[in-house]
Amino acid sequence: MDSREALEFINSLFEQANKSILNDLETTLFLGIWEGKTYTEICATTYRSEQHLRDAGASLCRKITEDLEIRVTKRNFKKPIEYRYQQHSPKVTPPQEPLVNQTNQTKQETSNSDVITNPFILPNGRVEEPHFFDREREMQRVFEVLNSGSSVALIGEEGIGKSSLLWAICQQAKNRLQPSRQSVFLDLNYIDNEEDFYSALCDEVGIPECKGYQLNQNLKKHKNKVLLALDNVGKLTWQGFTRGVRDKLRGLAEGSNAPLKLILAATEPLNDLFNDSHDEGKTSPLAGICQEEHIQPWDETTMHDFIASRLAGTSVRFTEEEIVQLVAESGGHPRKLMQLCYGTYARYTGGVE
Repeated sequence: MDSREALEFINSLFEQANKSILNDLETTLFLGIWEGKTYTEICATTYRSEQHLRDAGASLCRKITEDLEIRVTKRNFKKPIEYRYQQHSPKVTPPQEPLVNQTNQTKQETSNSDVITNPFILPNGRVEEPHFFDREREMQRVFEVLNSGSSVALIGEEGIGKSSLLWAICQQAKNRLQPSRQSVFLDLNYIDNEEDFYSALCDEVGIPECKGYQLNQNLKKHKNKVLLALDNVGKLTWQGFTRGVRDKLRGLAEGSNAPLKLILAATEPLNDLFNDSHDEGKTSPLAGICQEEHIQPWDETTMHDFIASRLAGTSVRFTEEEIVQLVAESGGHPRKLMQLCYGTYARYTGGVE
């Protein structure tokens, strides 16, 4: 899609959701961001200050994220929207004959004119929509820790649902975090090195690009304290990053009145993840301030409930034998269960797996 096609698509989604379409300033920002322009470049085409555009750009990203559930930032703007566009395009048409399950009971017929979207949309890497289901206990514990003044690390295997939980926490923070903070979400898979990290952080918070002492000062002067959510924090072990970034984050997050509170998502405990922390008996600076919340696989009841909730708006019903097999094969991993259910649903409707 070019920028105009993307704008038309996003406005159509706002209309479907009974929300206001983008106004003139939001349209200018949407087109500029889509075309890869900086705020300085966009500023040259308007009578607004660069800081005003930064604030409006942050508001635009929140509007798209909260009203349409498309997780966007200025640095990762196109891909989530393109992914949603792809979800709207491919459809599966049910066959003409009614479907019969393994117990020979005839399933409810669907009209041949119906067009059905597979409710188990396959995740493309990190799930761009918040396919979040039944993590309220973990959510409650996280907010208890954050509200006590500590930072949090979500620890769990790949595909266990950390990213979805991290995103849901950011969305609910405005109602559950005391005192209130500005939620900033950064996926480190889109960050190349330390310089890029500081640039992205400042951009999303809405302060001039800086680091070091000036970053401290700008964050302290900023109108809102920040809840910084870092997804795929293991990326900080890659070439281009040093322990200095973690030391800096610790310094900014220490204390009850700190400008930052952190919530991180990682596949290993932080003290194991950052091996350089073991040098000379050191411990990870992030492990020292983050209470770890270990994310467990779904239990059998939750998996049954998840499948039922996704099928509720369709005419398809999986057999008990199929559900038992899906539960066993997935091992409680939400992403794997989604993938397996996607294939099962496609077979029922004559779609391609």
